[in-house]
Amino acid sequence: MPPPGQTQLPDWDGLKLRVRTLIATHRVMIFSKSYCPYCNKVKELFRSMRVEYYALELDVTEDGPSIQQVLAELTNQRTVPNVFVNGTHVGGCDSTYQAYNDGSLQKLLGDTELAEPYDYDLIIIGGGSGGLACSKEAAALGKKVMVLDYVVPTPLGTSWGLGGTCVNVGCIPKKLMHQAALLGQALQDSRKYGWQYEEQVKHNWEIMVEAIQNYIGSLNWGYRVSLREKSVTYLNSYGEFVEPHKIKATNRKGQVTYHTAETFVLATGERPRYLGIPGDKEYCITSDDLFSLPYCPGKTLVVGASYVALECAGFLAGLGLDVTVMVRSILLRGFDQEMAEKVGAYMETHGVKFIRKFVPIKATYIIFIQVEQLEQGMPGRLKVTAKSTEGPEIFEEEYNTVLIAIGRDACTRNIGLETIGVKINEKNGKVPVNDEEQTNVPYVYAIGDILDGKLELTPVAIQAGRLLARRLYGGSSTKCDYINVPTTVFTPLEYGSCGLAEERAIEEYGKQNLEVYHSLFWPLEWTVPGRDNNTCYAKIICNKLDNNRVIGLHILGPNAGEVTQGFAAAIKCGLTKELLDETIGIHPTCAEVFTTMDITKSSGQDITQRGC
Repeated sequence: MPPPGQTQLPDWDGLKLRVRTLIATHRVMIFSKSYCPYCNKVKELFRSMRVEYYALELDVTEDGPSIQQVLAELTNQRTVPNVFVNGTHVGGCDSTYQAYNDGSLQKLLGDTELAEPYDYDLIIIGGGSGGLACSKEAAALGKKVMVLDYVVPTPLGTSWGLGGTCVNVGCIPKKLMHQAALLGQALQDSRKYGWQYEEQVKHNWEIMVEAIQNYIGSLNWGYRVSLREKSVTYLNSYGEFVEPHKIKATNRKGQVTYHTAETFVLATGERPRYLGIPGDKEYCITSDDLFSLPYCPGKTLVVGASYVALECAGFLAGLGLDVTVMVRSILLRGFDQEMAEKVGAYMETHGVKFIRKFVPIKATYIIFIQVEQLEQGMPGRLKVTAKSTEGPEIFEEEYNTVLIAIGRDACTRNIGLETIGVKINEKNGKVPVNDEEQTNVPYVYAIGDILDGKLELTPVAIQAGRLLARRLYGGSSTKCDYINVPTTVFTPLEYGSCGLAEERAIEEYGKQNLEVYHSLFWPLEWTVPGRDNNTCYAKIICNKLDNNRVIGLHILGPNAGEVTQGFAAAIKCGLTKELLDETIGIHPTCAEVFTTMDITKSSGQDITQRGC
């Protein structure tokens, strides 16, 4: 009988001769099918090695089924891809990758250059939280590791030491400045608690910045010491791929060295995006500049509505500065919008001004913002001109400082990824990876903020980095779990969340299948000063079809990060509304609100609280 898809018996002797000829005359011969993802993966491997191959697509070849039958007799393998290298049968996708990982594929190829030992087992480009975690874990597992880290100075010349965004210009200084602002509020509250002080209280920006930078400096030094203790080679150089498995490292003096490695991890992070308008890079600052700014920024315009924008606006206002936020559309895109609006409302009642519907970018002919310098100084004076997104209205105002916080761009476009064939999302520069953080080039992995479609959070990068090293060198199979990751926005009233935003939950499960429990609450500490009653808010989103499992938890209140962290572990364990109800709360705390919720949104009942 002829094979399926063929109407007459094949010339078996001729087909066998043809198959053997293909195998003998091609350095790499792949019997493939055009739609097969495993075939494409094998082709990607050889492309990344810069090795030419010949692929015969059996699904589009007339006698493809017969050829596959010949291959089955020849190799005892009935599946594709079926790979041969220099006449030797390698096998399918898994076998080919295994041969690549243990070096036998390179030996079969007979390429002495590929077979040469590499300088390092692992080179990590980027010395932020994820890169450092991965490097130390790999070194602890006995591997020879190098870390390259280089900070391209901002347009104003700001740079920093080892440790990445979080330590130098992100989480750490942000939380410390947030704390400085909270202390100002605590001073006001303290009078009601009996504290008496006569002198006028004022804030000194320079003292705060010096103290914070001294602490960051100690962390930078600690990271360098830690790498040295783990025998990780550290280069303060800019890394760029020049060929497969090889990078060029350029230091601040322009001196160049070259290094090879078996495996690479991209951990380059992101940098703030500019507006692309007249005066933005000359006169404006970003969060990269703010935390080491040697002078008080004075009257400040924050352009953007990201969590970075609102956090910075919040602590600047808390320090007593005149702060305005220019918003294009919505606050905290990607977060629960009910919570986001409550964050904004609280900020407005506490002195932050919002200008809505003004777009902070230069767009096609109709929407425009411009920054002009009126007077130099520390700070100087700037004139901002903007046009509304909804009409002809023109906005003009003078500020001492303009802080741009409209988003961040992945640092992937100038490190030679195109040279070795690593694909990026051209729209945002981010790197698509599989569930093991592997890029389309098998020896290159990526972690942290540059991953396409993943969370941009420091603890996520650290976890992914450690687990990647353990999978590569420790025999582990544990992958990073990007689901139900808790986070907190450190605005004046902190917003903590874990799981789905309400909008996302409705989209995923349907409104009819959800029950949302919610409550306002009044922290006991706020009752004596008599401030902000019925402002703090909490809610949980439950899936009625899954035993009222909690799929989203949100809280707006003091110490929201501390509260959310504890409940995140419970959510990961499958927390339900019943389990929350059975949990005895700690009284008096903010967190206990989650153990006493009994009002649903759908009921429409009043959630106003009259006491703690």
